[in-house]
Amino acid sequence: MKIFCVGRNYINHAKELGNAIPDEPVIFMKPKNALLPPNSPFYYPEFSNELHYEVELVLRISKNGRYIPEKQARKYFNAISVGIDFTARDIQDELKKKGLPWEKAKAWDNSAVIGKWIDLTPENLKNPFRFSLKNNNEVVQNGISSDMLFPFEKIVSHISNYFSLNIGDYVFTGTPAGVGECVVGDVLQGFLENEKMFEIEVK
Repeated sequence: MKIFCVGRNYINHAKELGNAIPDEPVIFMKPKNALLPPNSPFYYPEFSNELHYEVELVLRISKNGRYIPEKQARKYFNAISVGIDFTARDIQDELKKKGLPWEKAKAWDNSAVIGKWIDLTPENLKNPFRFSLKNNNEVVQNGISSDMLFPFEKIVSHISNYFSLNIGDYVFTGTPAGVGECVVGDVLQGFLENEKMFEIEVK
């Protein structure tokens, strides 16, 4: 199982971090052990002093493929969820300054949270997906899939040009504006439309 992630897929998020607007999907990966197991506690990483939440729509790959045409990409994912791509922002900033890879800031153990899955059907794919994140019952991020620079099909097709996609892989599709810091004791809740997909407490 692989976890693919897309960076800078919402213009306002790229701008809030001072990043350039990409002309193709920005892809990075998290290892399997980055996934927080269901019903497991989430602990603030000891190596960071600035932990940020980034809520995202997540796709589940349902078919093996490589070099997938964009017009065929819809056949390769069958469920959607909401997740958090946690980022040790202080570590990431240090790595960026040195021109080094981001793995230590993005891919550490339990840095990826995924909620329950909703099956995708032709009906629920007709409208954009709205999602949000609450921190201590206050909405801190709102997103809608129609604001993505690169839609689901473009992302899946692009990834498959470089990596084989396999059944059970996950794709984090990017975060909207509003990323921010969380601290021990915060309770984070992710929503798809009005349905709660996950709830975790930072310990």
